[in-house]
Parts: sequence; structure tokens; C-alpha cells
Amino acid sequence: MQWPATRDRQFATEVLEFADGSEQRFRNFPKPVLRWIVRLDDLDEEELARMESFYAQEQGGFGTFSFVDPWDGTLYEECQFESSHILADYRDIHRGSTTLIIREVR
Repeated sequence: MQWPATRDRQFATEVLEFADGSEQRFRNFPKPVLRWIVRLDDLDEEELARMESFYAQEQGGFGTFSFVDPWDGTLYEECQFESSHILADYRDIHRGSTTLIIREVR
């Protein structure tokens, strides 16, 4: 992981609106879901190919994998990529980048 990186918490609230205009709200998750935005710059072709291979191995946004939070070292057993595709930007020889968004599965 490279720095700066981002970690945030997502909350999801479902809102039901009734015909009389009143609303009922409830949480979709019992507690917030962690999400990491991993920006990787100045990667060579081999490093980008390994990232693409890992993404494909984990079935993109459909598979799950373990992820260690770089801030506190906590192991999260079930995480997945948030996107259904990976965008690798090859800028020059030995200079590429990508951004991966990983989220905790609930």
C-alpha cells in the first residue's frame, strides 16, 4: 500500500416514504462498513499485471478475500473490491497506476 491512502466508514439507511408523507428509517447494517481506497502509483508492468491477476483471481467485485487494515493491523476476513472492473493506467515504461476500492463485506 502506498500513502496517502484513505479509510472511511459507510453507513446505509433505508428510507420508506408512505402515502401520507410520513417516513420510516432503518439501518441496512448493524454497524458501519469499513472501506479503503488504495492508490498505487509508479508501478511497473509486472506489478500492475500482478494486481490485475489478483483482481481476476478474486472474481473482481464478486469474490472475497482477507485484508489487513494498514492503520491498525486488524485482519478483516471477508472483503471485496467495490468495483466490477480494474482500471490500470499505463503512462510510460515502468510507470503505471491504479486505484482499488476495498470494502468490508457485511
